[in-house]
Amino acid sequence: MDKRWLQICGAAVLSFALAGCGGSGGGQQAVSPAGPQEAAWVQEAPASEEQAGPAAETPTSGAQTEAETGAASSGEIGSEAAFAIALENAGVPEGDAYNVKVEPDRENDISIWQVEFETDYGDYDFEIAVDGGRIIGADYEVDEEWLDFLGGSPVDEDGARAAVAGKVDGASADEVQVWEESDDGRVRYEGELYHDGIKYEFELDGQTGILFDWNADMRE
Repeated sequence: MDKRWLQICGAAVLSFALAGCGGSGGGQQAVSPAGPQEAAWVQEAPASEEQAGPAAETPTSGAQTEAETGAASSGEIGSEAAFAIALENAGVPEGDAYNVKVEPDRENDISIWQVEFETDYGDYDFEIAVDGGRIIGADYEVDEEWLDFLGGSPVDEDGARAAVAGKVDGASADEVQVWEESDDGRVRYEGELYHDGIKYEFELDGQTGILFDWNADMRE
């Protein structure tokens, strides 16, 4: 009887020991993975917020570009606007222009954009006031060999006056002085216009209506 009792007590002690070990191991497995997972997520959150920063700053960058190249609220024009004014006045498509230079300068104590560009048929030089975009100086000459290629429509003396006045804001055809010249049977109109402190001199091809020689010079 004493032997059986010892066997029962030994079995009970062994069973209790095994149960205790198994419970302790299971607890470690349940707690341990949770800690590292939470720590990793917390470290990744700040990195995600930093990536969103540059995208939010993009509109500011765009506004700076517009201020540098467009018209300001004060009426001042930027370099791209000055170039566009020169192209329009010269009647030159933007795709024809190359070696373009637009630089700030001063002329007659006026802040200007000095606009220069070349084409296959002539070189162009403009002085455009920063304040308001007025053309206060210009000088270009189209190679006469290109006149027929560039095309156009014939004009008479009245048409020549109208063409010149149309290039000068506020000028009328009556202000334009014109005289006719002939070179190898081809009619040319030469003349001048003085308007708003600027003297304009020109030569116009009667067969195509193209102003192939144009000069504008501010007079004090």
